[in-house]
Amino acid sequence: MTETSSLPPHPQRAGLAQGLNDLGLSLPEATQAQLLAYLDLLGRWNKVYNLTAVRRPEEMLVQHLLDCLTVVPPMSRALAALAAPRILDVGSGGGLPGVVLAILNPSWQVACVDTVGKKASFIRQVAAELGLKNLQALHARVETLDGPGYDMITSRAFASLEDFVSLTASLLAPGGFWCAMKAKLTSEEKAAVAADVFHVEPLQVPQLDAERCLVWMRPR
Repeated sequence: MTETSSLPPHPQRAGLAQGLNDLGLSLPEATQAQLLAYLDLLGRWNKVYNLTAVRRPEEMLVQHLLDCLTVVPPMSRALAALAAPRILDVGSGGGLPGVVLAILNPSWQVACVDTVGKKASFIRQVAAELGLKNLQALHARVETLDGPGYDMITSRAFASLEDFVSLTASLLAPGGFWCAMKAKLTSEEKAAVAADVFHVEPLQVPQLDAERCLVWMRPR
């Protein structure tokens, strides 16, 4: 990032800049502006529609935005060989991590599915206001979806890994994989999954003192 900036003032701008620096992510100012605009939309809609239990903007920055930004580098490496990968974010809620993935990766085709209509409506509004043509919102139960498969299916605190895998197995494209965001993975939960858990990747979220990991899985 450059020393001077044309970004307008924003109360969370310094915190975002520090988080990006900690993660080794250098983003164009336009991308940073989109992330901050998304944070503002999430806060504004949350007052009416209760999208998340986290209320304070500075806590949203860390617990939501930086938490999701932390997974971008490993996911990007995993999908580097694909020109336009298809991503499904299951139980996306307020668009986490799907919206963040769509903002940082314009070539990725990201679909966010949630059973709650107001959450899908929020993601559609985000796509419209931020001009994210690669972001799609689906109001449905994930087990009712069909169509072309996804190269990566992800989730953030969606049910158990066992349910996550069983409900989405038919939606994986050939060679596709699951990548679940978790606080931690117990041996019992790992043993219950009908998939090959080939890697559990510890993560360190900037400004957050809590356990986080990515659980990478593929069909057996």
